[in-house]
Amino acid sequence: MGREDSHYRPDGVDGRGSGGPGSGGASGRVRVPGVHPSGRFAAPSGPGSGQPSPGPDLNRPATGSARVPSGPPPAAGSARVPAGPQGYGSAPVSPAAGPVPVSPPAGSVPVSPPPAGSGPPPAAAAPRRRRLLPVAALVTVLLLALAGFAVLVRPGPVAGWLGDQADAPATARAPEPDPVPVLAGPDAGAPQPTPDGVRAALHPLLGQPALGSRVNVSVADVETGQSLFTRGGDDGTVPASVTKLVTGVTVLEARGPGHRIPTRVVAGATPGEVVLVGGGDPTLAVDGKGFYPGAARLDTLAAQVKQALGGTTPTKVIVDSTLFPGPVHAPGWDADIPTGGYGAAITALMTDGARTDPETARRTFDDTHGAARRDPRPDLAAGRAFARLLGLGGDAQVTKGKAPSAAGASAGAAPAPGTELGKVESLPMIRLVDIMISDSDNVVAEALARQVALARDRPASFSGGAAAMDAVIAELGLPADEISLADASGLSRNNRISPSLLTDLIALAGKGDHPELGGIFGGLPVGAWSGTLGDRYRAAATKAGAGVVRAKTGTLTGVHAIAGLVTTADGRLLTFAVLTDRAPAIDPDVPRQALDRITGALAGCGCR
Repeated sequence: MGREDSHYRPDGVDGRGSGGPGSGGASGRVRVPGVHPSGRFAAPSGPGSGQPSPGPDLNRPATGSARVPSGPPPAAGSARVPAGPQGYGSAPVSPAAGPVPVSPPAGSVPVSPPPAGSGPPPAAAAPRRRRLLPVAALVTVLLLALAGFAVLVRPGPVAGWLGDQADAPATARAPEPDPVPVLAGPDAGAPQPTPDGVRAALHPLLGQPALGSRVNVSVADVETGQSLFTRGGDDGTVPASVTKLVTGVTVLEARGPGHRIPTRVVAGATPGEVVLVGGGDPTLAVDGKGFYPGAARLDTLAAQVKQALGGTTPTKVIVDSTLFPGPVHAPGWDADIPTGGYGAAITALMTDGARTDPETARRTFDDTHGAARRDPRPDLAAGRAFARLLGLGGDAQVTKGKAPSAAGASAGAAPAPGTELGKVESLPMIRLVDIMISDSDNVVAEALARQVALARDRPASFSGGAAAMDAVIAELGLPADEISLADASGLSRNNRISPSLLTDLIALAGKGDHPELGGIFGGLPVGAWSGTLGDRYRAAATKAGAGVVRAKTGTLTGVHAIAGLVTTADGRLLTFAVLTDRAPAIDPDVPRQALDRITGALAGCGCR
């Protein structure tokens, strides 16, 4: 069975040092062109960027809460988009196959109807101390955001975010073909659910024993921003990996979708000495066999350095990872996280998310649910790999230190200390966010939080990142008093986020006021289709959510969460967050099914 994204440990099993699949990692990930570890998509090169330039992902279902089309799906491979000018149309479109009804798994918790007379009162939803932010944008704007920027209009700002040259002449490329619809979008004229209708649908499901004694919920209408249901909506709850939605929004706001993280080399204090300076790119690869396709590479950087040195022979590599001051592990992490394969030491310089064998990790990603052996000192491991690329051998020639602050006097033919000898840059931020959400990549999440900290002049640490994320939440007009973070991945049990903050944040990301925030939607898993939801919403009790629930999930032992978007039976788009942090330590599939019944109930009703 597929494990979810954060960290689950069955009661009595600590998994310490196993490096095996004990907890997190989703199977069946959303395939993102040029970034998914399968390497299934080959991204064409962008003009002059030195990085792959992404195009629309024609194998990904249309982003957003969309309904599965009625009728039988077309034959596999029969639908193709005419090839675009950059070859984007060469991939077959995967039709949205309908959900496969199956019997509920053994051991699932049946939901009994409420006793006669115990139904919910017809009163309206309890008033909240604040109303959700109104969503002023029309559904057209929302759909563009939810589509993960799959439909791009060039020239324009989105082209710049993804590495294209926005100032290229209009005749430089032919217009791209319109995408073939796979899933229908929500209906802007659909009737809005009522608070009484939503309460009637959800109330009988919130007492499922598998969810434990505390289930906090928020449901709102995306277009109007009206709160339709809350239960503990303003209460801080352990969010697990749902935290990554906050990480994605804050880094897109602080850095922008087009920001790239640099890795540099400068001349050291003596001739032949080079300093490898980490900028915080967790996806940096050694060569073309790295874990993250399209990532910046050390072999490219080594070639630049050799050319810049001219006749000077490299003699020593100094690793400068001082941009991240530490600690390398967060407070509130379970003891086995640093060694269990889902977390790592967070340093400013690393390759392949600190994985020791990226090729094997990529090949076995689905089987291990994303777990992989990680190097306990990833910055030095990157330095040793770089030394080998420069023709140096032996660990004695790699040490930790700090780069010269500025170029000094040249020593003969050798470059002056501090002179930049080479630089490579990461994928654009919008694609790093996509990786983080679609693969629920904990190491990428922690690195992106430090980018928020750097953008807000705070220390690039766990505490500095958390403080900076809180500050950005407040800048966006969201209630910063309803969030308290110890990390950015959700591995820490010290995190607290309210369900209402999550629904506010999701609604805000769909507004035209902040189009850059729509990048969080591109990687969201789709029910019965992809990511952590790929094998969910297939049972008879939950199949209404197949294809219409799109959400980020989170799991720790005793903690289960889901937050995202759902389209009702009438075609109305809602945002929801359901968090429980006092669940029994049982097979995690049982509380997941309980959560799916709740979100499936929203999908299956008009709730009027």
